[in-house]
Amino acid sequence: MINVTLRQLRYFDALARHGHFGRAAEACSVSQPALSMQIKELEDGLGGVLLERGARQVALTKFGEELLHRVREILRSVDELGDFARASRDKLAGRLRVGMIPTIAPYLLPKVIENLARLHPELDIHVRETVTPKLIKEVAEGRLDTAIVALPVSEPSLTEVALFTENFLLVRAGEDARTPVPSHEMLREMRLLLLEEGHCFRDQALAFCNMQASPPREVLDASSLSTLVQMVGAGIGVTLIPEMAVEVETRSAPVSVARFKNPQPSRTIGMVWRKTSPLAAQLQQISEVVSLSAAALRGKADEMPAKRGARAARK
Repeated sequence: MINVTLRQLRYFDALARHGHFGRAAEACSVSQPALSMQIKELEDGLGGVLLERGARQVALTKFGEELLHRVREILRSVDELGDFARASRDKLAGRLRVGMIPTIAPYLLPKVIENLARLHPELDIHVRETVTPKLIKEVAEGRLDTAIVALPVSEPSLTEVALFTENFLLVRAGEDARTPVPSHEMLREMRLLLLEEGHCFRDQALAFCNMQASPPREVLDASSLSTLVQMVGAGIGVTLIPEMAVEVETRSAPVSVARFKNPQPSRTIGMVWRKTSPLAAQLQQISEVVSLSAAALRGKADEMPAKRGARAARK
């Protein structure tokens, strides 16, 4: 009988994800020698080499690659045992692993945490912020319980629940507050600032402008909405940001904010989780809390574009 422990499998999974003993050990909250010893014992127990060990990083052998899929299936099944137990309770409690994309998390997360803590105080919420492809992968693999992303994601194994729709607003220099709002055709002729590759919001903005995924030289990239707005304030160009971000991102920049004519560019935000998740009913309840949290934020943001534009025009 092969003697393999769940600890060894979790360490192997972490090592496969990080490709480095030090980073994997840090992620598992153990020392590097302890992790190395467990991986060596796993290899001995299975009778095969799982890793090619290099000076700075490791790579999976063919045997390791074949084993990894089975290991993750086992770990997901074990995690779902706990989910089944939690799902049998009358109240929401225990660990909840939530992912959010960066164009939502800074604005929506504080209100969501506040409301969940008030309504479900026994929840232990862990948040992961990263781009959509990584979140979808981690939800599908069972490393996250749910994620809040822009829909659709079109992943057959996941349930999608739409929460709300928000518009994109134009951010431009303060002195432009009283000038007509450009059409999407006109935007193609302007210096448009966008998030870097990998952000779904970038693709949505390009789609509104009818621009290709590989934009021309005058389109500049940034890593955050905050950087985009500050670049606009410095006179470098114009940008689009989601309505939810307006209050936070424009308060300290000499910019004006304007709405486009109808039909306005927009996105649908929703929650996704595995169709097989035992927590599906609980996640549906949480989606309602997220939706109410977003509604409260949108109510505050309704007057922001006009106020911000008027302030900028007086400067």
